[in-house]
Amino acid sequence: MAKKRPQTKVKPQLIDGEVPVVGAREPCPCGSGRRYKACHGRAAAHAATELVQRPFEGLPGECDWVALRELVPAATAGLSLRGGLPEGVPSVTLATVLPMAWPALRRDDGSVLIGLQNDTASGDISRDLADTLLRALEAAPGTPVQGRRAPAEGPRLQDLLDPEGAFEPVVHSGFEFWVPDAENATPEVAASLERANAAAIPTVKLSGVDAAYWCETPDKNHLRWVMPHPEEQLLDALARLHAAGRSSLGEGTRLVGSFRAHGLTVPVWDLPTGVTAEDVEKPAAEFAERLAAALAVQEPLTPDERRARGGLTNRQVTLS
Repeated sequence: MAKKRPQTKVKPQLIDGEVPVVGAREPCPCGSGRRYKACHGRAAAHAATELVQRPFEGLPGECDWVALRELVPAATAGLSLRGGLPEGVPSVTLATVLPMAWPALRRDDGSVLIGLQNDTASGDISRDLADTLLRALEAAPGTPVQGRRAPAEGPRLQDLLDPEGAFEPVVHSGFEFWVPDAENATPEVAASLERANAAAIPTVKLSGVDAAYWCETPDKNHLRWVMPHPEEQLLDALARLHAAGRSSLGEGTRLVGSFRAHGLTVPVWDLPTGVTAEDVEKPAAEFAERLAAALAVQEPLTPDERRARGGLTNRQVTLS
């Protein structure tokens, strides 16, 4: 019986950052002798699919990023880049969605629009959006940017955006911001604009508190408020207020549960149909004060507060 030959591993000849992407079944360019999918492709695939729980963490206005990604139909926000804008790019604007669901658009004047609510190819929304932004900055004026999977080692938004730049969303009643002159839009864009406007839920950003958005639906209105506090601490505080009968925003309003979105918690209130965004400005500011006091409490929850917390947790829905 023939002896087995001793097996020796061929060490890669290149470092990870130098290995180009090839087909999964092709020999790995590093020189290991193995197929790419079993060598450097394994790490690249893992990096591409690993879910980043808080993709917008560290960006100015993280809570508003989450709101624009998940809750707000039509909104824009100007973006500031590290080192300033490239020559020929007068502005970069984040938009909730763009016509034809384009990931990005370079307008005729050189300005850039980036769509936030598009599907992404990896588990890191920030990296995918950064890749789209970089390609949009290099695109020819007047052309959209198509989607693709971002390189696993590519930059993230946190690497490209000015950390001191303000993030100030502007909520729109419709999507006319898509085109400077809607009357001269192409038939495809005009049809997309009409469909989007028909589906948009009226939404208003409150001015007195951060990242709280009122919206109007046929049956009732709602307030959805993205909060930055750690989830467990926030749920305890909401439970304390709920058990004490202090979690509403006025007569006829009710805290009904919360969303979990991109690592943050979003409490939701039902509001009577006649309650407008202006009507909840003062109650929301007063609730923020009550919440701050409840967040500071260190004692264990009482039995009533535990029951209230259980009810809130049972009505929690994960969006992402």
